Amino acid sequence: MLWMFLVSLLLFWLPGIGALVAGIVGGMKAGGIGAGLLAAVLPGLVFGLALAFVATALSGMPIFGLLAGMSGLLLVLLQIGPLLVGALIGGALA
Repeated sequence: MLWMFLVSLLLFWLPGIGALVAGIVGGMKAGGIGAGLLAAVLPGLVFGLALAFVATALSGMPIFGLLAGMSGLLLVLLQIGPLLVGALIGGALA
């Protein structure tokens, strides 16, 4: 998961290819297809939960936290396509 984050951060200026390369590297470092997919999806889940917690804490209304967390998770999952494909390829190469 850390490798995917670092490579994604370094290659952010390559919109599709950067995430694909990060997925391949992360999938290879994870050691398998299942672990690579988990490493690709887990940051999105953590981001959604953190956003829900912060929105609830700032507004004092859990429904706002729920909506913010779900929409943050949706936005992350919409952008995760090349990372998942790269994780599949990297996991298969490992």
